[in-house]
Amino acid sequence: MHKKIILALVISVAQFAQAQYTETINTNRPGASQGAFTPGNGVIQAEFGAYYGQDKHNLLDTKTKAWGLEYQLRYGFVMERLELILEGKYESADVTFPRGASEDNSSFSNFRTNTIGGKYLLYDPYLQRLKKNEKPNYISWKKNNTLQWSDLIPAVSVFAGLNFSFGDNPFLIEGEPQYSPKLGIIAQHNYRRWVLVSNFFADKFTSDYSSYTGIFTLTHSVNGRYAVFGEFQTIIGDYYSDEIFRGGMAYLVTKQLQFDVSGFTNFKNTPTRWGVNLGVSYRIDQFRQEERIYLNEEKKKQGKDQFKLEDEE
Repeated sequence: MHKKIILALVISVAQFAQAQYTETINTNRPGASQGAFTPGNGVIQAEFGAYYGQDKHNLLDTKTKAWGLEYQLRYGFVMERLELILEGKYESADVTFPRGASEDNSSFSNFRTNTIGGKYLLYDPYLQRLKKNEKPNYISWKKNNTLQWSDLIPAVSVFAGLNFSFGDNPFLIEGEPQYSPKLGIIAQHNYRRWVLVSNFFADKFTSDYSSYTGIFTLTHSVNGRYAVFGEFQTIIGDYYSDEIFRGGMAYLVTKQLQFDVSGFTNFKNTPTRWGVNLGVSYRIDQFRQEERIYLNEEKKKQGKDQFKLEDEE
C-alpha cells in the first residue's frame, strides 16, 4: 500500500530554464540525476534533503529502517561551464535479522557516500543558437510551434569525481577501498516546459566493487512555481543491482529558494525498498561573475557584447 502512496506523492525538478545562470535557481533536487548545466560562475548553491526508508530482504530475512541526510554543495568557478560539487549522504540504519527462533538488532551510523568532483559543460545547443543569432520565424506559426530537428540535440556535460570514506565505515563492503573514482556523462534535452535528463555513471570501476548506473529523469514545469517529475534508475553491479522508480514535486518559493518532496520504490525482493524525501535548495549569487558572449572577434575588440548569459530564458 505504501508504494502506491509514494508513487502518488511523487514528482521533482531538474531545471526551470535553459541557461547556465538562470533567473531562478537551477537545482538537481529532488531526483538522483544531475542536470547538464552549472549554477553559474561565482554562484554558491546548497541542496539538502532528509529521508526515511525501509528495506526488506526476502532471502536473508532482514529488515532495515534508515534515516538520513543528503547534501550537495555546488560552486561555479573560473568559467560559466565549470562547477565543483561535493555530495554525500549521512545515514543511521537499524537492521533486524533472525537469530534462531528470535530476532536481533544492529544499529550503526556513518557517511554512506561522499564524493567530490567537477562537471564541465562540453556542448550547449542554446548558446550555439544565440551565437548564430537565430530568430523566430515571423511567417510560419507552425515552424515556431512544432518540434525542430535542432531541438533533439542535447546539452552534454562530463563529470569526474573521487569517492572517499574515513575510518571504519559499516556501509563499506569488506575489502572495498576507501578511495575510488567516479566518471559520468550527462545529457539534457529542453523543450518548452519539458526537460529530459540522462545520466550515465561508472563508479568504483578500478576495483572489484564497480557499478554502472543509468538515470533518466523527465520533468514538467506546470507553471512558474510548480514542477513535477518521474525518474527511472538502473544499477548494474556484482554486489548490488536494482531498478528504482522515483517521482515527486518541487515548489519555487523565491528565485533563490526551492522546496521539494519525493519518493521511491523498486520491484525486486532482494531487497524490496521504499522511501520518502523532503528537501530544500538555496542559491547565493551575490558573488556572481557575469560572463559576456560576443557575436564575433570584431565586436569583442570593440567591447560590444552581443548578449549576456544571464539574459537567456
